[in-house]
Amino acid sequence: MAGKSQSTVTNYGRHLAKLALHFHELPTEVDPDRINDYLHLVKRGHNTPSDSYFKFTVYALRFAYRIEGMKDKRIELPTIRRSKKLPVVLSQEEVRRLLKAPKLLKHRVLIGLLYGCGLRCFEVRNLKIADLDFDRKVLHVKDGKGRKDRYVPLADMLIRGLKAYLEAEQPNEWVFNSKDQEIKGRAGGDFDSRYSQRGVQWAVNEAKKKAGIQKPMNVHTLRHTYATHLLEEGLDILTIKDLLGHECIDTTMIYLHVAQTEKSRAFSPLDRLYLSRK
Repeated sequence: MAGKSQSTVTNYGRHLAKLALHFHELPTEVDPDRINDYLHLVKRGHNTPSDSYFKFTVYALRFAYRIEGMKDKRIELPTIRRSKKLPVVLSQEEVRRLLKAPKLLKHRVLIGLLYGCGLRCFEVRNLKIADLDFDRKVLHVKDGKGRKDRYVPLADMLIRGLKAYLEAEQPNEWVFNSKDQEIKGRAGGDFDSRYSQRGVQWAVNEAKKKAGIQKPMNVHTLRHTYATHLLEEGLDILTIKDLLGHECIDTTMIYLHVAQTEKSRAFSPLDRLYLSRK
């Protein structure tokens, strides 16, 4: 609906329902001043540990107004402050340890796709066998964020891993099946289900622990690492924007503050302090 994923629309619905229960009427029919008071109340009451509750309330209202043909300016929606925190990025050595950590080939390939193609969690879950093009060495990411498609390169190492995994596991439609599908598939059933979000998160977290990585990281950290490593290897920011499927270049620009390129690599004065004495 309107370019939004089903999970996003469901989330919006929950927040609109809470607002409707609060006022005992439809959000689109509530007086603008009362809406503003409610939003400021939400902002004050849900500012820890994150602003996600407030954010989805604001986005849900904007979505509802747009669907009803009402302009956002009908009320003054409070500004959502963007986090100024820089993303956590793994080193190349940490990525190597992470890729080696899982016992199951399935999990090694899963982590390889998250890092090697810069996929979001829902994108790797939505990946179908038909989206893999080994001859052209590309992966077709369909219905990404904003319902946008894109192609990303497949590394030779990842192609070998995918071929071995597909040969061993024989998945039906999705590259990564749920455990229930694997069991029922062996029993001759036609049950079809993707790998769950929780399953992806568990696989990454277990690999993190086994690899001894101390940095706070999650599934999305691998996407941040993908973009940063590409930038450090000399790929231009506009190409990285397209590979990530970003709508706006400003979103991609954050990696300029993280990447350690040769031209802008910072150093400590201690590195140079005694050079003149040698």
